[in-house]
Amino acid sequence: MSSPPIQWYPGHIAKAEQQLKRNLDKVDLVIEVRDARIPLATGHPHLNRWISGKQHLLVINRRDMVTPAAREAWEAWFKARSQRTVWCDAKAGTGVKQVQQAAIRAGDQLNERRRNRGMRPRPVRALTLGFPNVGKSALINRLVKQKVVASARRAGVTRTLRWVRLGQDLDLLDAPGVLPPRLDDQQAALHLALCDDIGQASYDGELVAQAFLQLLRDSQRREASGVVLSNLEQRYGTPMAGSTADPAFWLEATAQRHTSGDTARMAQRLLDDFRRLLLGTISLELPVES
Repeated sequence: MSSPPIQWYPGHIAKAEQQLKRNLDKVDLVIEVRDARIPLATGHPHLNRWISGKQHLLVINRRDMVTPAAREAWEAWFKARSQRTVWCDAKAGTGVKQVQQAAIRAGDQLNERRRNRGMRPRPVRALTLGFPNVGKSALINRLVKQKVVASARRAGVTRTLRWVRLGQDLDLLDAPGVLPPRLDDQQAALHLALCDDIGQASYDGELVAQAFLQLLRDSQRREASGVVLSNLEQRYGTPMAGSTADPAFWLEATAQRHTSGDTARMAQRLLDDFRRLLLGTISLELPVES
């Protein structure tokens, strides 16, 4: 990515982190939610410090947006690092029951310790934590089986912490998305921009679209990525070869065809199509091949 660098740390994110720190002592379990397309970029660098001494459940959301091969590769990668994952599609409800069961099992362990100390059992208190727009609120609504918190596929919808009761076994704390104050890894920042996990004011849409096209060209060699360049060619009518192989030229040529030469509009259309799965199921990140 060329300059300017991608940075996004609005005031409500900073306030959310302050609220989060004040409530960490109240929770037993941290349910961390990441995006299946970018499971590394949506991992917070301060997470281990925040969850010290607490149980940790890693939920990979939007499993529908990646290929089965990508999911298998990531499951093996996390397993090799002794990290159990639960994969779900919070929007459709797939895998949500497994998330609930894993959280309740954590509560069983908590209450076993309480009983051993002569204390009465209580619901497990779980915090849902993750970057903006990874599906935390959608997951809570699915768990509770009704819309109890606002949910939308854009960053910054949840702005305050809220407790939600899930039966007699689980209390959930829905927290706003959190980000590190600086995005030092600009490749990860690009991935966040592509997946709409940071505000659009933080990046140049045309530069991000060009970087996306280059990423697709680089990823097509790995079948698990799901990248099929012919999908772009068929959708937009512009080949990804010859004079249009360069992302900037491809974007300009395609803009002439679809948006009367408006490359900004064409860039936004390309990004929207990716986010709506109109280009297929695409993983922007895969485990490094050994």
